[in-house]
Amino acid sequence: MAHSLKFEKEMVQTSERVKYVDLHPSKPWILAALYSGNVCIWNYHSQKIEKSFKVTESPVRSAKFLVRENWIVVGADDGHIRVYNYDTMEMIKDIEAHTDYIRSLIIHLTLPYVLSSSDDKLIKLWDWEKDWICSKVFEGHQHYVMQAAFDPNDLNTFASASLDGTIKIWNMDSGSLDFTLDAHSKGINCIEYFMAGDKPFLISGSDDYTAKVWDYETKCCVQKLEGHTRNVTATSVHPQLPIIITCSEDGTVRVWDKTSYRLDNTLAYGLERVWTVAYMKDSSKDDCGQN
Repeated sequence: MAHSLKFEKEMVQTSERVKYVDLHPSKPWILAALYSGNVCIWNYHSQKIEKSFKVTESPVRSAKFLVRENWIVVGADDGHIRVYNYDTMEMIKDIEAHTDYIRSLIIHLTLPYVLSSSDDKLIKLWDWEKDWICSKVFEGHQHYVMQAAFDPNDLNTFASASLDGTIKIWNMDSGSLDFTLDAHSKGINCIEYFMAGDKPFLISGSDDYTAKVWDYETKCCVQKLEGHTRNVTATSVHPQLPIIITCSEDGTVRVWDKTSYRLDNTLAYGLERVWTVAYMKDSSKDDCGQN
């Protein structure tokens, strides 16, 4: 049975290639990181661009709202992390963070930390209360690190996904590697934690055209989600509805039942390559970024 996720073209905005979207938790804002090196904030109520500015000449692959400080944190292909006040658009900090593309940024839920993942095969931890000092470097992946995710049940732990086909689980305080999953036959683009009942799981999406669900405690793959015909670029578990979303370079968004893992729906809106997905808070609507 299909669940009540609404896919509505509430706002259609033509732009350069969108590499990442993030939603503000209280304002009606979608933050978009663009291949052109620009960052835009779109208001999905007024359907107008609120703010738009040039960050760099290089593509921007990750941009996040840091709501605690009224900031936007941006990672780009020039290896820099840039921080802006989203009210004044003043640049707060410009950090030479990595020697290659920055693929993702994630923000710790409680501590003043940002975690960056890069094509230089490194993950770095930044402390903005200490003037953005790099407090830890996590080494071990043999190829580009595409994404990382904090464990919501243990905020001292995070997972990383790499084009080396592995998922690695790290201890943030010690900087040590807890364990490695040889997860996919090809590169992994995305990783996320979620709960099903009282059990913790991971979901990963790969260039082998599949997404896999992992029992975090037994370290076993419990389900392979098959059907995409190109690389799986983004996965997301809805915070309220019992569904899993997968996005792919095949131009489709697939909706899966979180319990049975059955395919509920395939959405093909002529999106070309789909790279990112985000949910509006307390809503049954989603927002997709396309390439």
